[in-house]
Amino acid sequence: MSRFIFSSPGKYVQGAGVLSELGKYIQSSGKQAFLIADDIVWKIVGETAIRSLKDAAVEYHYQAFNGEASRNEIVRLTEAARSQGADMVVGLGGGKTLDTVKAVADELKVPVIIVPTTASTDAPCSALSVIYTDEGVFESYRFYDKNPDLVLVDTWVCAQAPARLFASGIADGLATYVEAQAVLRTHSLSMVSGTPTIAGMAIARACEETLLTWGFSAYQAVQQKRVTPAVEAVVEANTLLSGLGFENGGLAGAHAIHNGFTAISGDIHHLTHGEKVTYGTLTQMVLEQRPDEEIEQYIRFYRSIGMPTTLAEIHLDKEPWENLVKIGALANSDGDTLKNLNASLSAEQVASALIGVDAFSKTIK
Repeated sequence: MSRFIFSSPGKYVQGAGVLSELGKYIQSSGKQAFLIADDIVWKIVGETAIRSLKDAAVEYHYQAFNGEASRNEIVRLTEAARSQGADMVVGLGGGKTLDTVKAVADELKVPVIIVPTTASTDAPCSALSVIYTDEGVFESYRFYDKNPDLVLVDTWVCAQAPARLFASGIADGLATYVEAQAVLRTHSLSMVSGTPTIAGMAIARACEETLLTWGFSAYQAVQQKRVTPAVEAVVEANTLLSGLGFENGGLAGAHAIHNGFTAISGDIHHLTHGEKVTYGTLTQMVLEQRPDEEIEQYIRFYRSIGMPTTLAEIHLDKEPWENLVKIGALANSDGDTLKNLNASLSAEQVASALIGVDAFSKTIK
């Protein structure tokens, strides 16, 4: 029996300057907020967040995030939040911070409020976290009973972050419809364990259309640290549309190959999530035997926003064949989503596709 499931956050708020309204939006969730952010993010947004909480008479405690969404970090922060009597958890920052915050709130069974400070991933809206080892190797997905209670996105804050992160969010978002189409085609399950819904697929398609239509001009505006209507549209696509699209449409090859990259060490791990997903998306498209014209369109767009499309640009051009096979093997593990693309793929086929992307990209001038 098919089961159609659609999942979403309780409320989504976006706009330039909305961080100053954080207290107003969370005061009904509890009285004692436990705030988590890394040191860099806290220096940027901490003062505004604290002022907002004080204005709303919300008590708070801040704890620094150590940088990795690992089981040990989740345990450490959960114990700290419990000792402070927290009745809600607020995460400010990027993908790994937010994934950790969701896990902490789940351990405590309290509301979770997500405040992304970049538009660089689709993590904010989802009811899952990607868990890594302390060394940064992909370990598993962790699923939750509900999505975040509130996602609050200050587009002015996002526009002040490096434009590279904004472009990375666009690249991450472009994987949404590519992967959802594969899940639908193979009759696989979405990330909420249901058949992809009409709504989920429509949102995934709207995500792609928005990014290809306004992604380049929005990227140019963010390079000048400005918020334009195009920037607002792309932030929504990067965050809300991509988040709802991947969760309700499903993941396939692009993110599995991204996770596969953690099988080896090297400079690839200095790249952003979206930069690695870029190459994963192109690799999935090669494995699907998509038309050359379609792959070329994606390559040209990725280049226009500074995303990598060759093995040299992701620091894998010197890796031996055996290491590319290791990437393929980890991507194809039972705990990941490559089988939603094709259940019979081998690690060697993935490795060959990694090389195929590079060879094709080099022909495009």
